[in-house]
Amino acid sequence: MLAPCTTTGTAMPAVKLFEPISFRSVTAPNRITLSPMCQYSATEGLGDDWHVQHLGARAMGGAGIVFTEACHVSAIGRITPWCLGLYTPEHQALLTRIATLISRGGAVPGLQISHAGRKASVEAPWRGSVPIAPEAGGWVPVGPSAVPFGAANTVPKALDRAGIADIIGQFAATARMAREAGFKVIEVHGAHGYLLHAFTSPISNRRNDAYGGDLAGRSRMLMEVIEAVRGEWPAELPLFVRLSAVDWMAGGITLDETIELCRRLKATGLVDLIDCSSGGVAASGPQIPSLHPGYQVPFAEAVRREAGIATGAVGMITAPEHAAEIIANGRADLVFLARALLADPGWPLRAARRLGAEVALLPQYARATVTA
Repeated sequence: MLAPCTTTGTAMPAVKLFEPISFRSVTAPNRITLSPMCQYSATEGLGDDWHVQHLGARAMGGAGIVFTEACHVSAIGRITPWCLGLYTPEHQALLTRIATLISRGGAVPGLQISHAGRKASVEAPWRGSVPIAPEAGGWVPVGPSAVPFGAANTVPKALDRAGIADIIGQFAATARMAREAGFKVIEVHGAHGYLLHAFTSPISNRRNDAYGGDLAGRSRMLMEVIEAVRGEWPAELPLFVRLSAVDWMAGGITLDETIELCRRLKATGLVDLIDCSSGGVAASGPQIPSLHPGYQVPFAEAVRREAGIATGAVGMITAPEHAAEIIANGRADLVFLARALLADPGWPLRAARRLGAEVALLPQYARATVTA
């Protein structure tokens, strides 16, 4: 039986956000996690000083776990030609440096692995995220079925059994390289319309074989990827999974289905935390009733309660008091911050001051004045 996550510390509930938390053999100094955020600044999958500076600053700013952006398992698995990859030794070399830097900054280094599936071969967001056709330097994406992400996207090649097996092997190989690079947490990306979510969602999966149909069939590739990744990922290190808890579309994934899937993930004994996001399965757009701070937190709360597995809450969490409330009231085990940490690498230090929590500055920054 794998050890559950545990907590230590004697802080008041209002600052439980700043208590350490352990998953297997790994202990993070607090519950604040830098969410994976693509920077669209790599060349042929290879990062550079931008990625070193970006991730190092967040580690030294006080986050407990710092995740890389999505590291894609193959060239055609990238979202854009400028996305980070981890499928060659050259990619591994820079990521080894990044893992070491994150650790030196006092955070736990995490790496997200992903395959973009039918959402691949598009421009960077600041160039409109428009599809890049194969004849214009893009490539033909792959997916569970020959159903494009949107009307303007290239129709994906439907994967056959051999293609599925190849990609499962790519996920395992990326996990091995992440382990060798020194990362301590790995997250499998099964959300936002990318390949594993595209298989899980009935919106994009029209298959009638073992990888389609009911929830067990549609989630088969995800389960096989997790098993293969865990085969390369040490038993003493945690494995997270990001899921879109709902598709926000008629005929899509429901929260009840996600809870059932999370029960199955827990039963495998391979997964330690579900990072609960939502949407992203089709360009036509989700029908979200109301975008507001914490709109996705109920998903993390429901999965934690109903499936009995640790969760991470993500999405429009920007106020220290809000983050502290989520953790103090047991609605999630971690808060994943994206835009807040993008705007302010020192957000955790300022949040601690505002909430009255005790945090240790790096010795090089001991003379710093942190204001709320």
